[in-house]
Amino acid sequence: MFPKFIAAALSLALGLTHAGLSQAAGEPPAKAAAKRATTQASSENILARTVFQSLLGEFALQRGEIKLGVDAWSDLALRTRDPKVLSRATEVAAFARQYDRALELSRIWLEVEPDSTKARQTQSSLLVVTNRLDDLAPQLASLLEQDKANLATNLLQLNRTLAKHTDKQAVQKLVDRVATPYDGLPEAHYAMAQAASAAGDNLRALSETEKALQLRPDWEAAALARAQLQARQSNPTAIDSLNDFVGRYPGARDARLMLARLLISDKQFDESRKHFDHLIKENPDNPEVIYPVAMLALQHGDAETGRAQLERLLKTDFPDKSTVHFFLGQLDQEQKKPEAALEHYRQVTAGEQYIAARSRTAQILLQQGKLEEARELLHSTRGGTEAERAQLILAEAQLLREAGRLNDAYIVLETALTSHPDNPELLYETALTAERIGKPEILETHLAHLIKLKPDHAHALNALGYSFAERNVRLTEAEEMIAKALRQLPDDPFITDSLGWVLYRQGKLDAALKTLEKAYKLRADPEIAAHLGEVMWTMGRKDDASRLLRSAAKDHPENEVLAAAIKKLLP
Repeated sequence: MFPKFIAAALSLALGLTHAGLSQAAGEPPAKAAAKRATTQASSENILARTVFQSLLGEFALQRGEIKLGVDAWSDLALRTRDPKVLSRATEVAAFARQYDRALELSRIWLEVEPDSTKARQTQSSLLVVTNRLDDLAPQLASLLEQDKANLATNLLQLNRTLAKHTDKQAVQKLVDRVATPYDGLPEAHYAMAQAASAAGDNLRALSETEKALQLRPDWEAAALARAQLQARQSNPTAIDSLNDFVGRYPGARDARLMLARLLISDKQFDESRKHFDHLIKENPDNPEVIYPVAMLALQHGDAETGRAQLERLLKTDFPDKSTVHFFLGQLDQEQKKPEAALEHYRQVTAGEQYIAARSRTAQILLQQGKLEEARELLHSTRGGTEAERAQLILAEAQLLREAGRLNDAYIVLETALTSHPDNPELLYETALTAERIGKPEILETHLAHLIKLKPDHAHALNALGYSFAERNVRLTEAEEMIAKALRQLPDDPFITDSLGWVLYRQGKLDAALKTLEKAYKLRADPEIAAHLGEVMWTMGRKDDASRLLRSAAKDHPENEVLAAAIKKLLP
């Protein structure tokens, strides 16, 4: 990179030399010759010094001597006041995080070149980095005024330029200040809406999107922004506004997709399907439409539509065929078609779903009685990141647990922890597996370590608290941990069940009953049924307990916890 700046310095020095060698009109030749000789010597000194200082600055930067490099370029810039040298000096100072010096150099650069867009952009960037928003406003205003041809685009870039600034209220004031003079442009109102939304001023944001749409009624981005803001308060309001927009502009693809998504979340499935059908009819071979339609359908349980669109996607030029095969494999696996699922999973050769596809393949092999082949598949799979390698270990441990080899599963996990002692997933799974093989002290050690790493890890808090409740020890501490977990996940049925169980262990039967009834309402899980049945039985409601336990056993005949409760209470 540095030869460009050396060339600039040479050009500057030679320009100075040339300026000093001209002869004045009417000047005697002898005197002129003497003057030229003196000037030439002086100019050669300037040239030598300029080249030397340029070289000094660049070589210092290359050797990592940042301070020397910055000092050399800054001194040269201040002496010459040449725009190219000032530009390089500002760049170097900013790179060295000497922002005050960089700002001063950019100020001089603007004095020398007041109409330079690059100089003003550089100074604006430095003001953003240094959080000097008050000084930034006039620079942004000048930049917008200078580039009228791209005014709309530049207005839309304002919030992206300021995205890293943490004081969103200050950013909103700045955007308002520089965008308000252009309130006849929809882009100005859109920029103000974005800033208001980021600052949490939703009413103002909604008002500005409405103004943008009044000026440009067919602007889909503004319609989407308005609907997103409306959906924060009321899905039906957002649905109505998007219905109106796509009614007037039927080709608004993204607006129709968002409308379909909102209709699904509002459980208006028939209406949502109409919009899916419209999108596919209008864009039958467009992967940008087919893929989101397929994903939306799968997310909301419409396997038929999801499969049809995924199979259609395979016939297009959609680049990520691995992802398509993964989801098709998942559908086949859920529909008890293991061979078809395996065929799809084998075609997942890269991407985000690769590890998951290999893990699912191993699960199918286990179900076919091929445990060692499944393990070998996982061993031969290379994880690109620590997280992926951890997922492969967890997948192998799950295979071993399902095969009834709990000790082997524990050994695999504990061995992995020696290399990754702070991995949250490994700590959690190793702890639970340790308890299953009768090592509660190991569970306690690993979960305590995990909670130290992540004090708000709800599942770790719940698991440790439940373990205490099961062993009938440290019940006050257990209740505190489970309550903390429940504050983070208030509708989690299993954490609610844990709280009910610890309340039962403490003898707080009424509170335990109420809590367990809530947990069972959230999810009719057999283990929750076992706990609820035992509390009912203890409170003298033996007929209710018997009906609950026998009903749950019909649905879950192989659940060990439920079977143990029935054996204990209904001999």
